[in-house]
Amino acid sequence: MPSLRHASFAPHVAADARLLILGSLPGARSLAARQYYAHPTNQFWRLVGAVIDRPIAALPYDERLAVLRMARVGLWDVIHSAERRTSSDGDIREARPHDLAALVADLPKLRMIGFNGAKAAAVGRRGLPPLPGVTLIDLPSSSAAHTIGFEAKLARWRALRAALADGGANR
Repeated sequence: MPSLRHASFAPHVAADARLLILGSLPGARSLAARQYYAHPTNQFWRLVGAVIDRPIAALPYDERLAVLRMARVGLWDVIHSAERRTSSDGDIREARPHDLAALVADLPKLRMIGFNGAKAAAVGRRGLPPLPGVTLIDLPSSSAAHTIGFEAKLARWRALRAALADGGANR
């Protein structure tokens, strides 16, 4: 199968976001549906729903995004475009990153950035300036290909709640 160049979506981030979750690059199902985490086996919506205490996985996509915005959670990817044969992050080649520094510069209430998977963390950490008062967390991928199990993932994803709690530090 030949490699094709794929591009990510626009960010879903409001200016008052306290938490920013960054993935790597949407997979084939997500690109076809024009929706983040559209593959039915991806656990993202269940995980983030547990973080914000709202069962959002069954909601229509636009409603999921609205709930995230109300919860002050932003969503984007670290890679603007890349060549890839399959949906696997291991297949990503010739990646062009997003300008994460410009995005976070406009988020004065940002407290935490969670990287959804190892590829997102590797690319994302390189693209960020030092961010005093902002915690960076590497999360196990929400992809079903990362097979540690939902409960093990959720135990690590729950750390994101600290960004949304009242009384936390702002930068």
